[in-house]
Amino acid sequence: MTEISHPDIVLVTGMSGAGRSTALKILEDLGFEAIDNLPLTLLPRVTAGHRHAEDSQPLAVGIDVRSRHFDPATLQSDIDVLTGEMGLDVRTLFLDCEDATLIRRYAETRRKHPLADDRPVADGLAVERAILGPMRDAADLVVDTTDQTIWDLKQRLGQAFRFQGKAALSITVVSFSYRKGLPREADLVFDVRFLSNPHYVEELRDQTGMDPAVGAYIRQDPDFEQFWARLTALLETTLPRYEREGKSYLTLAFGCTGGKHRSVYLAERLAAWLGEKGWPAGLAHRDAPKARVA
Repeated sequence: MTEISHPDIVLVTGMSGAGRSTALKILEDLGFEAIDNLPLTLLPRVTAGHRHAEDSQPLAVGIDVRSRHFDPATLQSDIDVLTGEMGLDVRTLFLDCEDATLIRRYAETRRKHPLADDRPVADGLAVERAILGPMRDAADLVVDTTDQTIWDLKQRLGQAFRFQGKAALSITVVSFSYRKGLPREADLVFDVRFLSNPHYVEELRDQTGMDPAVGAYIRQDPDFEQFWARLTALLETTLPRYEREGKSYLTLAFGCTGGKHRSVYLAERLAAWLGEKGWPAGLAHRDAPKARVA
């Protein structure tokens, strides 16, 4: 089957306990606006209003047997209206899982199956499979989560529903002062206190790493170019691997003594370099006196 890319609406359904809520969160990370357990009677209305919004994102809508007025025939009729009369690209994602695994999951969480309130979970699963059979057969993408981790599911959905030209990895570059502690959200921390410190140059002391004269002074350090070359080579290798493994957020932090000169300059330069390489990054100077957030 051809991979799906950037549909207008993804309907997320499947067996209860197979990972629908997790799939919705993954799609939300990929840029979709997620709505769970929407009553079927509201689907055409919500979709029509959402479509005419200027800043609308594609929708990921979670629907299962607990949804009010749930009926596979009615849902298929609504899909026909959305695709036919409204001209929308609507795709259905069906999450399946082996009964034994579902039963174990219900036992571990001590939850009741929605169709087996006073009966064994296996009975509820049998009824649910019979109801959802037509939806599974008509689904655009069926994902079996029996042996999948959350990272496996994230990778699969990222391949299928990622926006064209949009990086799934959200990167933030932060500068900070070691005097005030490490940023708690940092994934990779680079200590740049080994570089020549502009603080000891009187005309540069009151400036920051955003000033050209400070940047020129830092670049004159005999070890700067070698450090920069190795840093960018490291990121060129690791960033695609982080994205492939399903990582959504990555924070790169540069620290120096005061968080004003060296760390700020490196953060600014790296954010610009990442943008040139197709990895647009947010930028924050936590401790610089002239802080700027991009």
